[in-house]
Amino acid sequence: MNFTENDIRRITFETINELGSNAAPDVVKEAVRKKVEASTTAPFDAVKKDSISGRVILTSFGLNKPGIVAAITTALGNANCDIQDLSQKILVDFFTMIMIVDITNSKKDLKEIQEEMYKTAASLNIKIYLQHEDVFRYMHRV
Repeated sequence: MNFTENDIRRITFETINELGSNAAPDVVKEAVRKKVEASTTAPFDAVKKDSISGRVILTSFGLNKPGIVAAITTALGNANCDIQDLSQKILVDFFTMIMIVDITNSKKDLKEIQEEMYKTAASLNIKIYLQHEDVFRYMHRV
């Protein structure tokens, strides 16, 4: 059975609500995996099939070198993503950056944008992580 990103997201939210205060990241991940594997019903309807829209959080880090911000923002721009906020810091030789990016107008879905960011990261020898804002909030709550 094929699930869209929206299907997985909805199952994740339901699981987090069911688990309540026991919703640690590893517990949620395992519970969602079990629900998906056990599912024999048709997946939930998605607004945009096989895609997800809204805001995503991009985090990146690695050894600093010229062109990192340019490469990341160019790749996002080419995917028609809107950078809504950006925080970047250089600590001695280490580069860190966090961005809030709206992917609503992109023709690419979250997975395709993630793959593009992985390629960009590999070419720069840095790490880039991209996840939906809602998942980020739930996984990083106090």
